[in-house]
Amino acid sequence: MVKIGAHVALADAVSEARALGADQVQVFVNDPQQWKIPDLAYEGGAEAFRADAAAAGLDVFVHAPYIVNVASTNNRIRIPSRKLLQTTMDRAAEMGARGVVVHGGNVTVNDDPAKGFDNWRKAIDALETDVPVLVENTAGGDHSMARTLERIEQLWEAIQRADGADVVGFCLDTCHAWAGGIDLTEAADRIRAITGRIDLVHANDSRDEAGSGADRHTNFGRGTIPEEQLVAVIAAAGAPVICETKGDMAPDIAWLRERLPA
Repeated sequence: MVKIGAHVALADAVSEARALGADQVQVFVNDPQQWKIPDLAYEGGAEAFRADAAAAGLDVFVHAPYIVNVASTNNRIRIPSRKLLQTTMDRAAEMGARGVVVHGGNVTVNDDPAKGFDNWRKAIDALETDVPVLVENTAGGDHSMARTLERIEQLWEAIQRADGADVVGFCLDTCHAWAGGIDLTEAADRIRAITGRIDLVHANDSRDEAGSGADRHTNFGRGTIPEEQLVAVIAAAGAPVICETKGDMAPDIAWLRERLPA
C-alpha cells in the first residue's frame, strides 16, 4: 500500500502523526521564511527525533525553506540559498530523513533561463549529502524553473550534468501541476519520462482553476481538481504521499486511503 502522511509541526510530529493516522510526516527544520536554522525544535534534538520517529514506524521528509532559490542570478540570494540548502541537508541527515523537498526556484524577467538551470547544476555539484534532494514543481511564475514540463525537462538536463546528480529526485505536487497548466491525466507519465522517477507526491486539491498559476491548496473535494483526476495522478505516480491541505488532515488521509488501489 502507498504510504500516506501529512506536513506537521516538528515539535509534535510523532504525536500528531499518530492522531492523524499518518504513515509518514514532512516537517520544516526552521521558519520557512528565515535564513537561519536554530537548534532543532524537538525535545532531545535530532537524535531523539530520529529515535522517536523510528519507534513509531514513521518515514520522515524535510521541506527546505521557501526562500531557497539556488537558480537565482542574484549573488545575495543564490549564495545564501546554497548555504541554507546544505545546512538543511545536514540536519535532515541527522534526523534520518528520506528526502528534502526543494522548490525549483526562478530567475527574473531580464535573465536567460539557461543561467538558472546552470545555477542548479552548480548547486548540486557543490552539495555534500547522501539524502535525496527532491525538486518540486511549482504553480506559477513565467520565469520559474519547474512550472511547465518544458522547463522541468531543461532543468533535469542541467542537473544530470552535475557530479551529484544521482542524489536528485522529484516531488510531484498535484495542486502546483494543476495550477501550472500541466494536464493531470498525463502528468505522472510525462514527468517520469523526463526524470526517470517520482520519489514523493504532495497531494493537494486546488482552490483555483487549471492554469491559474495560483498556489492555493485546499482539502480534497473542496477544490477545482476533478476527483477522478486527482486520485488517478496520485496512483499513477506510485510514490509515497504527503498531504499539505488545510486544518485537520485526518479526513484527507482517510479520503485517499479509501480511493487509492491497495
